[in-house]
Amino acid sequence: QVQLVESGGGLVQAGGSLRLSCTASGSPLSTATKAWFRQVPGQEREVVAFISWSGGTTYYADSVKGRFTISRDNAKNAVYLQMNSLKPEDTAVYFCAARRLTGSPRSLDYSYWGQGTQVTVSS
Repeated sequence: QVQLVESGGGLVQAGGSLRLSCTASGSPLSTATKAWFRQVPGQEREVVAFISWSGGTTYYADSVKGRFTISRDNAKNAVYLQMNSLKPEDTAVYFCAARRLTGSPRSLDYSYWGQGTQVTVSS
């Protein structure tokens, strides 16, 4: 059974940084596309970024371009999200996700999900 576990969330002031990590167990997922989504209560889950299995292709939501960086370490079965210049509107629960096909910005296309980690940015 595949399990994704996120860590690194927390409370930070606007302009600060956080680094989220997600590790997979139960299956290598080393060739899977991995992504970060976020969700605010009452709103749909939205893509933040995704990265291909090789790391050669990345995608970012317009709202985070230039501030967030997604990366992965297949040897550790991990994916990371470096978040800089955080804004209050980045406050959300952040989810790690994976799929065994090419990347997609749609949450419905992902089969594997973590439990989420809260990121709160104070103004």
